[in-house]
Amino acid sequence: MRLFHHLTLFLLLVSCAPRGELTLFAGAGQTGDLQRIYVGTTREIDEMGFPSGNRSRNLIFGRFDVSVPPEREPGSINWPYSAKPDPAQHFLLDNFSPIATSEAFNSALRQELRSRRSESRTAIVFVHGFNNNFSEGLYRFAQLTEDLGLPFLPVHYSWPSAGHPLGYGYDRDSMLIARDGLETTLRSVSEAGVDEILLVGHSMGALLAMETMRQMAIADGQKGLRKIGGVVLISPDIDIDVFRQQANRIGKLPEPFYIFSSTRDIALRLSAGLTGQTARLGNTTDVEQLAELNVTMVDISAFSDGKIDHATALASPSFLRLLRKVPDLGAAYGADPSARIGLIPGTVLVVQNATRLIVPNLAQ
Repeated sequence: MRLFHHLTLFLLLVSCAPRGELTLFAGAGQTGDLQRIYVGTTREIDEMGFPSGNRSRNLIFGRFDVSVPPEREPGSINWPYSAKPDPAQHFLLDNFSPIATSEAFNSALRQELRSRRSESRTAIVFVHGFNNNFSEGLYRFAQLTEDLGLPFLPVHYSWPSAGHPLGYGYDRDSMLIARDGLETTLRSVSEAGVDEILLVGHSMGALLAMETMRQMAIADGQKGLRKIGGVVLISPDIDIDVFRQQANRIGKLPEPFYIFSSTRDIALRLSAGLTGQTARLGNTTDVEQLAELNVTMVDISAFSDGKIDHATALASPSFLRLLRKVPDLGAAYGADPSARIGLIPGTVLVVQNATRLIVPNLAQ
């Protein structure tokens, strides 16, 4: 009955919430901060020329210039629901350009990289999660890139989520169909000449990231993964046994490898209940189940408000400040306790190869 209550509440809330859509506003970037995002997608193109929730047999590429408004709180996405969009307040699409082939996509990335040096030659590939339409995944990535001040080359892989709270089965099948497209995108980004790739997956997108790395490892061992210099899974909607099997088949996991989890994630609690379990990878506290894996589980329960929204942490200014310190987490919780001074406070638990960090929200 408790699961049924949460499920009913979830459906009521999400059915009432307005959904974001792309609004093209040429010149919006003159007011807002422009985030140029390269996209690979297996979504079908709609009559407006934008990716839809339908599945395509083809992998489609493009470049989307998103204007991030200056008048907003960190973590927030302001949609232009009114008839008069305002570049000072709303996320808007300044421009977009379809890219016809993977070769042209590769060429565009190479051209972008020519003017970049050192860490800005790292690509960050973001894979959105369950119940996201195209604009929601794109704008969330633009928001994260802006708020974190990321100097990396942003590439968004958008798989054909139905963008509907009752579409879990459809989304899961779409995610599986999209594995080949993500593999092609990762290989294309790698071949474009980036120094390394940071792969970030949220929710069901984390499952897609793991499945894709697994099939790449099966295809050519560690060769195809050599450019992946780090993995971040945020609220991963993955069965823990499945994750262990995926990791074992991949072999040596990219380092660093972070798993951000929250025991207060109600969406993952529902997902676990629907499969007859008590927890998913993204809301477990049992690091012993990952003991043989070289991973770092970061417990961000303190950053969640316990609401239904599965993306709460991504919109939390405190969590965003923590994400900025991801490169320092290894030092903050290293073998030498003195290395933690002035870095990230919290509790650390080491079980064999795995590490669990419980990070307090000091802003509360």
